[in-house]
Amino acid sequence: MAAASFIQQGKKIVAIGRNYGEHAKELNNAIPKEPIIFLKPTTSYLASGGNVEIPNGVVAHYEVELGVVVSKRGRNISESDAESYIAGYALAVDMTARNVQEEIKAKRLPWTIAKGFDTFTPISAYVPKDAVADAANLGLTLKVNGTVQQDGNTKDMLFPVPRLIQHISTIMTLEEGDLILTGTPSGVGPVVPGDKVACTLTDSTGKLLATLDFNAVQREGGYLYKPE
Repeated sequence: MAAASFIQQGKKIVAIGRNYGEHAKELNNAIPKEPIIFLKPTTSYLASGGNVEIPNGVVAHYEVELGVVVSKRGRNISESDAESYIAGYALAVDMTARNVQEEIKAKRLPWTIAKGFDTFTPISAYVPKDAVADAANLGLTLKVNGTVQQDGNTKDMLFPVPRLIQHISTIMTLEEGDLILTGTPSGVGPVVPGDKVACTLTDSTGKLLATLDFNAVQREGGYLYKPE
């Protein structure tokens, strides 16, 4: 399978929570001692230029992230070998139904619903690994209606990419085409129907590596959130 076709053929999206200290603080969450892992369905992928559908009653938050595309099957991967399991990268937004998540977390229940809606993983075109000189020094920006809301750098990750690959692979086998979402910097917030979101991924020289754009729209039918 060509790595560039990960959106169509990858089996899973492995997402990391609270991987930037300032983001953890802004949501009043503790700084984790090891990576926090959750899964998103591949049916949540949305190509750049599409519409994020916000379900009725949902407060939808954006979270811009670096995505890592896995190159080959691996289990119990060491940090020193992690680089060989990276095919390339992508720019992504981990959309989150924040009010749903907060209610479910308060009950100490899984919050798959908050992350798993169709269209809740907008994704850029594939970025080959050889186009990225240093994944630990990449700029991530997100604008809503032209105003910068997130402006972070992957150097601020609590757990860098090799550590994430090592940790995840001790729990579940990584497979070719899987995507690892590496966490979001601070500045997360809501989007509402009618908003336009634009994101960029740049290297340390300012070179543009990827862009990602989408519109927020109201979802017709489907899930209806009713707070308890």
